[in-house]
Amino acid sequence: MSETIKVEELNLTRKDFVPGNEVRWCPGCGDYSVLANMQKTLPGLGIRKENYTFISGIGCSSRFPYYMDTFGFHSIHGRAPAIASGVKLANPDLTVWVITGDGDGFSIGGNHMIHVLRRNIDLNIMLFNNRIYGLTKGQYSPTSLLGKKTKSSPFGSIDRPFNPSAVALGANATFIARAIDVDAQGLQESITRAQAHKGASFIEVYQNCIIFNDGEFGDVEGKDTRPDNALFVVHGEPMIFGKDRDKGIIMENHHPKVVTLGDKWSEKDLLVHDETNAIITNLLLEMTFDASTPTPFGVLRAVEEPTYDEMLVSQIAEVTRIKGEGTLESLYASGDVWEVK
Repeated sequence: MSETIKVEELNLTRKDFVPGNEVRWCPGCGDYSVLANMQKTLPGLGIRKENYTFISGIGCSSRFPYYMDTFGFHSIHGRAPAIASGVKLANPDLTVWVITGDGDGFSIGGNHMIHVLRRNIDLNIMLFNNRIYGLTKGQYSPTSLLGKKTKSSPFGSIDRPFNPSAVALGANATFIARAIDVDAQGLQESITRAQAHKGASFIEVYQNCIIFNDGEFGDVEGKDTRPDNALFVVHGEPMIFGKDRDKGIIMENHHPKVVTLGDKWSEKDLLVHDETNAIITNLLLEMTFDASTPTPFGVLRAVEEPTYDEMLVSQIAEVTRIKGEGTLESLYASGDVWEVK
């Protein structure tokens, strides 16, 4: 992880991360909000601008590196996690962000995604989930809901959708957060926490595709509807939501249930969020497609585990200590060799 420096010493502002080229997404796309909040957050993290690298795959979200005035690489479809792994292992001092989408990251790139998470390489992964293929003009994606009618599923999708954050938990990711594209505070908090995390961090962003899947997340994006449909969890605090902060989550028969605070229920009866407890994280993720409960957002999981990059460096140092510095010639001549005459 890059060395953290006092923010005042760096004297960075959002303008330092805004390049001169034109940003080209569809007018009203949620990607604009995500980009703006990334540019607003990075100056306050105490990392030198030249130590940031953004790696993307293919898709609307993958134009991101062009719109950040940092180092970056627009790679090939689904392979951003693999390329970013190489970048990080070759230069551990870099702060590496992977920018991907639900199609890029969980269709052709699904295998790369689960392995970079299980290895716990010190990368920051931000997945834009709009539940559609936007760049290729509106086909259903691995996260599209059952019954979704698109150009490639005119009678409704019969594929069961991925829950990206649940896949991340299944891969034993050490940091999982979920945010909404238009919720600046929640998005910036997720970025800040992910950057501070040592290990693979995964942020799922609910992002509106105004052209091909407009309003998919209307229940949590709208300012009027969000309070009653979104649960913003905070470590160590009871799970409370609602316009009047009068609703909460309890456990009943091993399932989460919404109750109204008042005569029968009080805050002490509610579930308390514990981002270090995988059982709590799994419970929250099971609420994603449950119409009777709100959708959870915030940092859902955060635990410290050894990182792949740390263990790799340590292993190389130990082997070198035991066997000494090797040479290319000795490597060629080791093991099974043949002499061709």
